Amino acid sequence: MHPDANQTVAAHKVLVWDLPSRVFHWSIVLLLPAAYITWRLNWLDWHVRIGYALLTLVIFRVLWGFLGSEPARFRRFVRGPVEALGHLAHMLRREPDRQMGHNPAGGWMVLALLFLLLAETLTGLYVSNDIADEGPLTEHVPAAVANAIMALHAWLWDALAAAAILHVLAIIAYQAIKGQNLWLPMLRGWKQLPLQLPQPRIVAISRALLLLLVSALAVAVLVNHV
Repeated sequence: MHPDANQTVAAHKVLVWDLPSRVFHWSIVLLLPAAYITWRLNWLDWHVRIGYALLTLVIFRVLWGFLGSEPARFRRFVRGPVEALGHLAHMLRREPDRQMGHNPAGGWMVLALLFLLLAETLTGLYVSNDIADEGPLTEHVPAAVANAIMALHAWLWDALAAAAILHVLAIIAYQAIKGQNLWLPMLRGWKQLPLQLPQPRIVAISRALLLLLVSALAVAVLVNHV
């Protein structure tokens, strides 16, 4: 009998991505292209609104990384660089996906994307140019600093776009090389995992709604200088 047959039989459905994690992920997938399109079309009012939404979601995801369901917590999926490199060393090995959540390399990609998203949305609060209205925090810094932040905002967008493309290419590579479908569990929430891996602790939706409200209030305070 092929060794994978026993693994298939001795497996069960495990909810690895709760609804808040999935909504966050796919909202980012939709909002990032929307941010680019509204910028290219000079729909700056919508661009700003999308930026606020992105900042709210990123703050929520950071909070969820400490207070959310077990697979979404940073301590659960962030591993040391050595372990991440060791994981990548086996990239050409075709094997079933036994990760409860993000793999060691994917964990670092998540941190990089969150950092770039946070930096991009925060610098956007300072942007001021001939097309867009002043950012809500522009008047609090000297013009030279605001210009430097505006340049950083543009550079961060390029870095964020490159990281997002790398993320998509990695998902395609895992599917093609390792035979692991990483996007489907993020869509439906569950994976087929070995029986010895128990169901992780999943936090109630009410906590996610509370943290989202806190995140939205934080952005409102930041934007309105209250």
